Amino acid sequence: MMQRESAYDRMTYAEKKVANALKDLEIRWSYEQPVFVWDENQRPRVWTPDFYLTTFGIYIEVCGSEQFDYDYRRKIFYKNGYKVIFLHLYKETDKWMKHLLCYLQLFTRERLFKLNEIFKE
Repeated sequence: MMQRESAYDRMTYAEKKVANALKDLEIRWSYEQPVFVWDENQRPRVWTPDFYLTTFGIYIEVCGSEQFDYDYRRKIFYKNGYKVIFLHLYKETDKWMKHLLCYLQLFTRERLFKLNEIFKE
């Protein structure tokens, strides 16, 4: 019988750390769910952030290298209206979990604030 591939099989070490932390927090996620973006030249692109938190509607990008231009990705995601938390595990070995929780709270508050504005109208 052929063994089915797990999302964990394709993850980097840092991504596995995040996946296990999300599991411990009982936060449901989808791995590399594609999103449609327009790049800086208005060209259509499909990107795959590392995690999509289904309960929150928020994405996580696990940053694994200083050589990659994460600021560019951050700018394009923001321009396209996506909420993405960038976790730099390679340089925030002790801080990334707090960073994750703070941004989850911030993005959730922003949405609640927007909903409250809508209901006031």
